[in-house]
Amino acid sequence: MSFSGFPPATLQFLTGIAAHNEKAWFDDNRALYEAGYVEPAREFVETMGPLLRAISLEVQFNAKVNGSLSRINRDIRFSKDKRPYKEHLGLWFWHGGRRRWDVPGFWFELTPKHVQLGVGLYMMQGEQLDAYRQSVIHPRSGRALLAAVAAVKDAGKYEIAGKNRKLMPRGFSTDLDRAEYLLHEGLYAHIDLPVTVAAKPGLAALCAKHYAALWPINKWLLDEVEQG
Repeated sequence: MSFSGFPPATLQFLTGIAAHNEKAWFDDNRALYEAGYVEPAREFVETMGPLLRAISLEVQFNAKVNGSLSRINRDIRFSKDKRPYKEHLGLWFWHGGRRRWDVPGFWFELTPKHVQLGVGLYMMQGEQLDAYRQSVIHPRSGRALLAAVAAVKDAGKYEIAGKNRKLMPRGFSTDLDRAEYLLHEGLYAHIDLPVTVAAKPGLAALCAKHYAALWPINKWLLDEVEQG
């Protein structure tokens, strides 16, 4: 399947749902949702997936809603924000046998303002967080982390994120050059691109180039955290 860029209907739908985040508007514009959100996203996933497998043979994708396509509906059961719909198009390419959010992967987000590409783990907890911290303090894997971060930073204007603690976790310490990573409970890297790139026929190739540059973060997580 050849992907030639997201059509005008995509931004038309996203702009509309942001201005009218309500069931009545969505029901009246379901055809626009299908034409501007679901169908081009499926085409993009089918094009992007094989390109990502050239970076990581184990990456998984599924060109359907609740596969690589995130549902447009928000889970509002425990949220003070009762808007029923998401106002962006989100895509996910993951590692492992089943679709999960708590594994290293590649994400794509399209809003009326930008395209965001990213890799990594947004939030870790429990055994996964402990495995991450153990890898940070271990001399070999700790040095590998610094090398992965340096490779991403050297490749372009990418942001390394996930630091959300002010104090070191109890019982953990390491050399000064990597101590800051013990303040992370997530480790991910991303870049924002102008929304105009979304409509270009070369979008998938452009994304593949950025994902390849961001890949060292995912590789380190897969080698040192997910694989123990």
